Amino acid sequence: MSVTHVLFESASGYAIFEAKLTEDIGSKSKDVQDSFLDLAKFGKMVSLQSFAPFKSAAQALENANDVSEGILNEFLKNLLELNLSKTSKKSTVKLAVADPLIGKSIKDALGFQIDVSETSQDLIRGIRMHASKLLKGLETDDLRKAQLGLGHSYSRSKLKFNVNRVDNMIIQAIALLDQLDKDVNLFSMRIREWYGYHFPELVRLVPDNHKYAQVAKFIGDKDTLDEEKLPELTTILDDDATLAQNILDAARGSMGSGLSDIDMLNISAFATRVVSIADYRKSLVSYLSEKMNSVAPSLTALLGERVGARLISHAGSLTNLSKYPASTVQILGAEKALFRALKTKGNTPKYGLLYHSTFIGRAGPKHKGRISRFLANKCSIASRIDCYSENPTAKFGEALRAQVEERLNFFETGAPPSKNADAIRKVLDQLAIDGDEDEDDDGMDVDKAAFTTLEAEPKKEKKKKRKSDDMDVDEEDDHSSKKVKLSKEEKKALKKSKKEQAKAETVESGEKPKKEKKEKKEKKEKKKSKE
Repeated sequence: MSVTHVLFESASGYAIFEAKLTEDIGSKSKDVQDSFLDLAKFGKMVSLQSFAPFKSAAQALENANDVSEGILNEFLKNLLELNLSKTSKKSTVKLAVADPLIGKSIKDALGFQIDVSETSQDLIRGIRMHASKLLKGLETDDLRKAQLGLGHSYSRSKLKFNVNRVDNMIIQAIALLDQLDKDVNLFSMRIREWYGYHFPELVRLVPDNHKYAQVAKFIGDKDTLDEEKLPELTTILDDDATLAQNILDAARGSMGSGLSDIDMLNISAFATRVVSIADYRKSLVSYLSEKMNSVAPSLTALLGERVGARLISHAGSLTNLSKYPASTVQILGAEKALFRALKTKGNTPKYGLLYHSTFIGRAGPKHKGRISRFLANKCSIASRIDCYSENPTAKFGEALRAQVEERLNFFETGAPPSKNADAIRKVLDQLAIDGDEDEDDDGMDVDKAAFTTLEAEPKKEKKKKRKSDDMDVDEEDDHSSKKVKLSKEEKKALKKSKKEQAKAETVESGEKPKKEKKEKKEKKEKKKSKE
């Protein structure tokens, strides 16, 4: 059966065309393909049956979102029912649709036959090419303006309602933090070398980079350092008066060369910039900690802010990380080593970004691979809890962290660790108690509903009871059915068994009087013998 109707989705509205002449066999020939380009020939293939324009830009955006997700909108459903349901049983409808997802929804809801073959796509392509002339009431520029406006609004809505938009802040923060770490180390090395020409002894006295930049900025020219500046220098050095006095003594007997005013001015400006970058890095660390605790509290409680943020950044989003299996999370960040090992047929890596976790460093050399695999499993659970719970909490991450601690203890002492179901059940019970105390907290109710599937034992017991009850009923039914429908042989066997049971009962009942008669005869014989 060839295509009878064509659904055309445009930025201005929905159009239904009736397909008059469709050639399935010769559709790929050059003449047929050229006919799609000519409006005069293509106009004989299709004719407009109905066109329903959108009333507003908001309605057009709503329909575009529904079509992209394969959802049959009420507007489109009413249009199809109104125009295609009047056909008789003999002339069934076969609708050509561009997207198979929306086609499946139409088939499930209305029962029309859907066609997404190449012939249908050619028809839709031809309609799109000549849409401004085939659709009544539209001009050439109207359709183009509608497409441009709908494209902008659709892209804006996708960016606005992006599920991973919260993760973007974490990804950018951890990327900037890693860059700042490199920059601070590089700039600190540069200020040490630069200021070391003037005061070389300060490097040995103040090894910390941030403190060194602060002290170099404060001292400036070492010749100006005297006892009056000691209190301020002591506060910079965290109230270490001894170190401040040592710096003063070293400045007085320093072997460094003198610098001009312009050189000292540039060194002081650079030291100020290094201090400001280091201070901003500290504020960025606190910002990252707040974002991680709000977005992924369980993952943060399990791994920490830095490692958890690097996992999210490497995966692209928290949603992508939650979709990864534990085996992928384990080697996330070691892709080069993995593919090199697969190419050279060597040993695959045991860990990637998880190596920065404290658990792997605390494990013995023999157990690093095992604890990495176990930790990746817990990371996968924590990321899924954070991603798919409306109000995530850090209690699940704390419970998973305790499990990892128990596994480390198991490697050392052999004490059996707790199971996943028991650890999660304790957290759920605690959340249930907290929810009873605070009944207005809807997030806890959501969490409880999300994890009720862990209660597998009572469900199994109910199923067993039902099965046993059903078995009892079936057995009774089987007995009754056997009594009703018995063959001749079974009847004979039942009669014989009944006779045998009756004989056994009579024998048992007859044994007692026989024994009593024998005892009486023995007593009489004894009396006669005595006489």
